[in-house]
Amino acid sequence: MDQGGAPPIFSANAETDGDHLSVVVTGEVDMATADTMLETVMREPAGRVTLDLRAVTFFDSAAIHAVVRLAGHYPDVLTVLPSRQVNRVLEIAGLGGQPWLRPA
Repeated sequence: MDQGGAPPIFSANAETDGDHLSVVVTGEVDMATADTMLETVMREPAGRVTLDLRAVTFFDSAAIHAVVRLAGHYPDVLTVLPSRQVNRVLEIAGLGGQPWLRPA
């Protein structure tokens, strides 16, 4: 079915600049897409990681789990930029005060 140029439901695009990996995620991050987001971030070694979730419209428990795994894998070098929706979900989950979270 042609969506007539509608934005994709989900995408995760990585860009590397030296040892800095930046992954921009758009759309819905749920149990069907959270692993893809996780794998996109972990595909390349990096000294600093920015996970840009500002264009994420839906974020569920599988997505929370993926971000917590990334925080464990990249201690002290992960920065998460949340959308309003993501920030709200992380706040409700008790993760709003994490050092890797940069509120919108």
